[in-house]
Amino acid sequence: MIITDTHTHLYSEAFDEDREGMIQRAMDQGVTRFFVPAIDSTYTERMLQLKNRFPENVFLMTGLHPTHVKENFDEELRHVEDSVKKRQYYAIGEIGIDLYWDKTYLKEQQEAFARQIRLAKTMELPIVIHCRDAFDEVFDVLEQEKGGSLRGIFHCFTGNLEQAERALSYDMKLGIGGVVTFKNGKIDTFLHQIDLLNIVLETDAPYLAPVPYRGKRNESAYVVNVLKRVAEIYGMEEAVVAAVTTENSKEVFGI
Repeated sequence: MIITDTHTHLYSEAFDEDREGMIQRAMDQGVTRFFVPAIDSTYTERMLQLKNRFPENVFLMTGLHPTHVKENFDEELRHVEDSVKKRQYYAIGEIGIDLYWDKTYLKEQQEAFARQIRLAKTMELPIVIHCRDAFDEVFDVLEQEKGGSLRGIFHCFTGNLEQAERALSYDMKLGIGGVVTFKNGKIDTFLHQIDLLNIVLETDAPYLAPVPYRGKRNESAYVVNVLKRVAEIYGMEEAVVAAVTTENSKEVFGI
């Protein structure tokens, strides 16, 4: 059984003490495909080292995370543009809009999001969207940039059914992670109404650990807990859900 974690920050400082052991624990559970999103240029070298250490299992993205959009976002976007031309990346992400922590740079976030979508379309790459307290703002940008080769994943989807259906209308898959295991997560109440062909699994490690690890450091091995809950929701065997969601990830990333 091959399981894909479509969103995991394996290079995070949270794993500096046991990174290889953490990755091995995931592989022991059948998690052998790790898609790794970017944050900003300060993490690029860590990401490349990770890829060199696990060349067959780690697939990198490049992008500027919305919470790291500051005054220097032009410089950061140039780094993204240069990076994607120098070596192989499998997505532009994670990108989007985050209004949970700070609304100071909303206009800059919107511009950075739109520009990175255009870059992805030019390079014929998928996007991986980060959206927190900003569904309307994210959909506004997607509406402006829709069409062409636009496709990707709505990472850590936590919206309602209507928002899910709108996300799918832009050729997005829904990234389902630990929130689906939370009692107050809500997405478990309607997820069965979404075709499994539109779902991919993720952890967002080291964040958002699923039950029974909620509140602790997340790691990619815990995607099996997400898999179990999704299988329960759809009334399917875990092996079937693992196979379908892995194929869905291949459709998005091309590998």
